[in-house]
Formats: sequence, structure tokens, C-alpha cells
Amino acid sequence: MRVLGLGSLGRRLLLAFTLVAVSSVLVLSVAALVGVDRGVQVTQQADRQQIADSAAAAAADAYRSAGDWATAELGRTLAIGDAASAGLTVVDMTGTPIQSSGGMMGGNTDGQDMGMGSAMRQTVASAAVMVDGTQVGTVRMTFGMMAGTTVFDVTWSWIAVAAVAALVIALGVSWFVARLLVRPIRAMTDAARAFTTGDRQARAAGPAPGELGELASAFNGMADAVVRSDRDRRTLTADVAHELRTPLAALQAGLEELRDGLVEPTPESLAGLHDQSLRLGRIVADLAELSAVETAGPSLHLATVDLAQVARDALAEWEPRLRAAGLTVTAQPSGSAWVRADADRLHQAVGNLLANTARYCRPGDSVTVAVAIDDGRAVLSVGDTGPGIAADELPHIFDRLWRGRDAARVSGSGIGLALVRELVAGHGGTVDATSLPGTGTTITIRLPGTRAPGVGAR
Repeated sequence: MRVLGLGSLGRRLLLAFTLVAVSSVLVLSVAALVGVDRGVQVTQQADRQQIADSAAAAAADAYRSAGDWATAELGRTLAIGDAASAGLTVVDMTGTPIQSSGGMMGGNTDGQDMGMGSAMRQTVASAAVMVDGTQVGTVRMTFGMMAGTTVFDVTWSWIAVAAVAALVIALGVSWFVARLLVRPIRAMTDAARAFTTGDRQARAAGPAPGELGELASAFNGMADAVVRSDRDRRTLTADVAHELRTPLAALQAGLEELRDGLVEPTPESLAGLHDQSLRLGRIVADLAELSAVETAGPSLHLATVDLAQVARDALAEWEPRLRAAGLTVTAQPSGSAWVRADADRLHQAVGNLLANTARYCRPGDSVTVAVAIDDGRAVLSVGDTGPGIAADELPHIFDRLWRGRDAARVSGSGIGLALVRELVAGHGGTVDATSLPGTGTTITIRLPGTRAPGVGAR
């Protein structure tokens, strides 16, 4: 059940936001009241002390004029106390009261309760009566605590209005934010449920803020990857069946002819059957090796090796076959390019690239193998001037069993380049291809470079 358009998570978020808002309003209200109370007290105390100082100055003038307290006219001093609605007492240096005025508070001189009850608490302000730098007495004034009542009433009313407004705004914003956060999550949940039930087109739609947008994008990317994986799996099954069907059919037909006595077993016929069995074995071995590399990663025996030397060794092994195919071979290794790698696996990867070149290039084409250092990375490229690869096929050449439009006339299992990609990735490198139809293809391997053996850091 969804309340206010929110699910369970949305209600929890709304409750959390509401608790935070209420707590914040309460804390700020208490802080405001305490601040107003302290401010009023400080201001009142300063004003009362100023009044007491004025009364003491008037008493000093009266004492100076009379010469003593007995004949001093303290009318102006008492008038100051009456004007402030405060009890005023003038005492001499012995503490004997000279004259007092009860005012609003009566003539109590010790600042205690004067019969108005505990709600009428009092404070006392005193000031020394100084005549020519000599203290001759003290003025004591007793004030009530009623002056701040109006201030607190006004403060309470404004704080109450502000608190209600803040809570209303906080609730509205909390509801909006909760819906904003919950909507993309709900969309992803619905899409995940639909995807699980078989709707492979289900995606998280609609905008989402911040990390939720990234999560929705990641979910859609994951769904696309699953769809591609399912499609690749189905394609792989069909391609494996197709690749195995041809040599198996040839083997079956040849063996049936021999069994039925339709042909005599000759070295040539047996050699053809043997070639078909070898082709079948190569396909199975390539599939097994690719599966092992993809699932568990290649078994690498790392050492510091020279990529240029690996390229020279592979080229020396494949050069006779390349020349037999009518290709011109050029090597361009520029010095050493040291990498941390498995030399045998790199040899295998370079050999697969050369085998692919020998298979697809035409007689008279040229093959160039180059090794260089680029920005701290060792770069090996195998380029040819062959027929090239169509733009729509280029992104797929490293896929398993991909053979393109020339599959019918070119032998091969379509596994070699996929294996190269996995081997290079196992070394922390990358492999990519560039090609223009009719001008040739270049496949480039980039591996992290390292120092030559025996060379330390400077």
C-alpha cells in the first residue's frame, strides 16, 4: 500500500526527514528563547545599573552641597527611583539607611521578596556615592522582573509562527525529495522484475538525480550486457555446431565410402580424412583453450621479456608460411621493448595474428611487424595491405567464432583473435584494430612497459 504516492522506503525517508526537521525546529526554538532571555537580562541589568549610577551621582551632588548626610536634600535621588518604579535606599559608610523610597517595590533594602509573590522576583543594583574621589555612601535600588514579560510574549508568538511555517515547508520538501528518490528506485525495481520474468527489453526509464541516475544507467548497461551474452551464447552454439559439422560430415562421408567399399583406401584419401580430423581437433582445442582463458584467466609465468625479441621469434617461425602465401614480410622492431609478461603466451598471440594475416591476405600483399615504445607502453603492431575489413564487421573481429563474410572461402575457426584479446587482457594490455576496405588492416597490442633486467631506479 502506497501512502501519499510513496512506498515503504519513501515512508521511511519521509519519517526520517520529518524527525530531522522537528528536531531542528525544537533546537532552534529553544536556542532562540534562551538567547532572548539572556539578551533581555543583560540589557535590563545594564539599564538598571545605569539608573543606579545616575541616582548615586544625584546623591553625591546633594552630599557635596550639604556637606553631610544629615542635611542633604535627596529629593532628586528619590525621584529617580520612583521614575524607574524601583525601591531606592541611600546608606552611609556604616550601612545605616539615610533615606529610602519604596516606589513600586516598597522600601526593602535587602532585595528580598516584598510581598508580590515568587512571580515578582527582584534584582538589586547598587552604586557607590563618590565625592571628590572618596566614597561617602551607597545607593541600592531594587527592581522587579516584570519588564521582560512583553518581550517573551512577542518572542513566543513569532517563534511559534516560524516553527509552524518551517515544519510545513520541511514536510513539503521532504515529501518531494522522498518521491524524487523513490521514483527511479521503483522504476528500476519494476524493470528488474520484468527482466527476470523474461522481458529482455525492460529498462529503467526516466531521469534520476545524481548517483541514482548512474545506478539506472549501470542497470540498463547490465541488462544490455545480459542480452548480448544470451545472444552470443545462442550464436556460439550455432557457430560451434556449424564449425564442427563440416569436418564431421567429411569424415563421415569418407569413412562410409571406405566401409561400403566404394573407394579403395589410398594414401591420398586417408590423408584427406586425417586433415579433417586434425581440423576438428584444432577447433576443439581452440575452444577448450579459449574457454579456459575466459573462465579462469590464462596461466601466466611472468618474467621480464623483450617484446621485440618475441616478435622476431614469432616472425621467424611464421615467415616461411607467409612467404609461401605470396606475402612480403617486413620487420621494424626499434630496439628493445621490455614488458612483464609470459613469453610463450605473447608468442602465441603474435603467432595468431600472423596466422590470421596469412589466411586472409592475397598473394602480393605485404605484412609489417613493428615494435616501439609509446608513453611508457610497449606497442606491437601487425599491419598488412590486404583486402581490409568492412566497417560494420570491424567491431566484431575479436568475438568468438566471428569470421565475417569471407567465412565460406577462408578456412579457420574464428577463435584466434578472440584468444589474442584474452591473452593480452590477461597481461593488463589492450588490443585494437584499424582497417579500411581495400587498403589493409593493422592490429595493435599495447602492454605496460617495464625496466630492462638489471636496470635499477635512478
